[in-house]
Amino acid sequence: MNWTELLRTEIETTYMVTNGLLDMVDNDDLDWKPSTGNNWMTTGQLLKHITTACGSCFKGFVTGDWGIPEGVDLVNVSPEEMLPPAERFPTIESVAETKRLLEEDKLVALDMLSKCSEDDLAHKAVTAPWNPTEIILGHRLLQMIDHLRQHKGQLFYYLKLQGKPVDTESLWGK
Repeated sequence: MNWTELLRTEIETTYMVTNGLLDMVDNDDLDWKPSTGNNWMTTGQLLKHITTACGSCFKGFVTGDWGIPEGVDLVNVSPEEMLPPAERFPTIESVAETKRLLEEDKLVALDMLSKCSEDDLAHKAVTAPWNPTEIILGHRLLQMIDHLRQHKGQLFYYLKLQGKPVDTESLWGK
């Protein structure tokens, strides 16, 4: 298996399809969230989260720089501090800003991938701030693409619930 080719292909496809879904979002719907249940992000919060769901995590795994301020102890942090309730998530100002930030995140992911050797992707064990289990770097990076893909699916259902004309092609691409 060639990790680099697999990851590059998954990055290109996932960001492309996510970008296509963004074309269906209206700026007027950024405050929308599902009306049943609780702890839902608004569409704007979801879009903001999507812009940091993959590339910034690639940077953390590849360089060790997670952007965590000095002195912050993630080992002894409460579950709510690690994953705050949805209403505390930041939001985005516009779909245009989302598209710009998503493209920047994609470029970070591709840049970080270019800094990895096949050997590191296949054999270097890394941990995550949220999970101390050692997993090979290639698998961790694939998990971050899956993180973006999961939120892409969430956006798909937000759009579906808003009555937008989404279908299987909208979710998976052509």
